[in-house]
Amino acid sequence: MSLKVAVQMDPLEAVNIEGDTTFLMLENAQARGHELFVYTPDRLAMEDGKVFTRGRSVTVERVKGAHATFGQWEVRELAEFDVILLRQDPPFDMSYITSTHFLDKVHPKTLVVNNPAEVRNAPEKLFVTDFPGVQPPTLITSDVEAIYDFRARHGDIVLKPLYGLGGSGVARLLADDPNLDAMLDLHRAIGREPVIAQKFLPAVSKGDKRILLVDGEAVGGINRVPKAGQIRSNLAVGGVAEAVELSARDLELCAIIGPELKRRGLMFVGIDVIGDYMTEINVTSPTGAQALKRFSGIDATEIMWRRIEALRAKA
Repeated sequence: MSLKVAVQMDPLEAVNIEGDTTFLMLENAQARGHELFVYTPDRLAMEDGKVFTRGRSVTVERVKGAHATFGQWEVRELAEFDVILLRQDPPFDMSYITSTHFLDKVHPKTLVVNNPAEVRNAPEKLFVTDFPGVQPPTLITSDVEAIYDFRARHGDIVLKPLYGLGGSGVARLLADDPNLDAMLDLHRAIGREPVIAQKFLPAVSKGDKRILLVDGEAVGGINRVPKAGQIRSNLAVGGVAEAVELSARDLELCAIIGPELKRRGLMFVGIDVIGDYMTEINVTSPTGAQALKRFSGIDATEIMWRRIEALRAKA
């Protein structure tokens, strides 16, 4: 089966081919005989209810500095494709949300992975609240008094932006830290969104697991260990990836959320787990597949393509 595949992503020219999950998705699609076309979300257009984009066909190769060979720019209607991968990175802002509305126009006749309506309805730090007992104590609010009360009850907390990415804006505040007001001022200067206050988990010093699920089933995970003296373990801010086995609790957490991911059409998902708790469910452009493949030999993107092909064969 040869599929026409479009990928909505940030510029392919700028990706790190040794770590980028979308690049691995492209490699596997190409190896399986699928045609590839890439475009950035700012190239989307809707006219008379039809959605078009300006982009380029592409072939990829794992060669630094020469990893993509593009065709000519052309305008294509999204309905022409069999599959669209929704893979641009956050911020999850109104531009991102608007692109999901555009993709709604063609899904599910053209299979969009992940389902754009469910991506829109499952902000990564909010979606996890749908599953009682999986999170550490967590407060989401703009109310300063509520945040002070939360810290008084839980001691050390972590403060982070509701729609941040890559560990940006995440800070630990001790029970007597005098900088809470200043941190809240900074968040208010950035935007009007609420912030998240979460009980600090000392287990973060041992790492923050990224577990990948395909069609609701756990396929494997990596551990991301923060630098000494740091709490942020994201690879983008210096965390170090290492191999890890999934624990019984990890599998329990995946079993709790897996059926709902499958029901919503959230096919490729990454969850973040610290100790016994899940902190986020990443549905926009989850990462970690290349490190998982290096450490374990498990290729989550190949598993994804097998599921996609099975769905398209039934269409």
